[in-house]
Amino acid sequence: MAPRSDSAEAIVLNFVNEQNRPLNSQNVADSLQKFNLKKTAIQKALDTLADSGKISFKEYGKQKIYLARQDQFDIPNSEELNHMKEENAKLQKQLEDQNRAISEVEGEIKSLQSNLTLEQIREKEAKLRNEVKEMEEKLAKLRGGVTLVRPEERKAIEKVYSEQISHWRKRKRIFKDLWDAITENSPKDLKEFKEELGIEYDEDVGVSLQSFSDLSQHSKKRTRGQ
Repeated sequence: MAPRSDSAEAIVLNFVNEQNRPLNSQNVADSLQKFNLKKTAIQKALDTLADSGKISFKEYGKQKIYLARQDQFDIPNSEELNHMKEENAKLQKQLEDQNRAISEVEGEIKSLQSNLTLEQIREKEAKLRNEVKEMEEKLAKLRGGVTLVRPEERKAIEKVYSEQISHWRKRKRIFKDLWDAITENSPKDLKEFKEELGIEYDEDVGVSLQSFSDLSQHSKKRTRGQ
């Protein structure tokens, strides 16, 4: 028994939204074989969904490319992204300052050990160990965000940051898939074609997804180490 048309549309719509990448009817048919849907039924469902505005589509010659509507997904807010970057930079600077101070104290201990008497060394060592302990306590507070940001606020910012990085990465992948599909058989020079369309890559405007992703991973590692 063949699936009802409304059932086929629901299955196809759910698949297109889950994939969230450029697809043609053959891609969808290959992936939905388990539902016993024929390619003609899938093509009809895709066209019906596109005509009703539930999915987007573009025509490239005789081929139609279908894509989930992007306005149903949350758009990253660059303000939260920049705010977390600034907070992380402050914490990193504080951490570097404290580590430098501890290294200086440890270096002083080694220097004094070669110049003082044993009794003087012990007295000086006890004093310096107390200073190191105080600095480590301050460093622990800084790592916990006590003086700069509350833990719950930091987690909320890190969550927003991680979600925005994920959206960024997903949209780069969507663009690449769509661009590859458009230019696969194009006789045009791709650089000239890109300039003609006014397309700018991340590198063209001086930003890097990897650098922001590395910043997020560094923040997670530091949080786990607290």
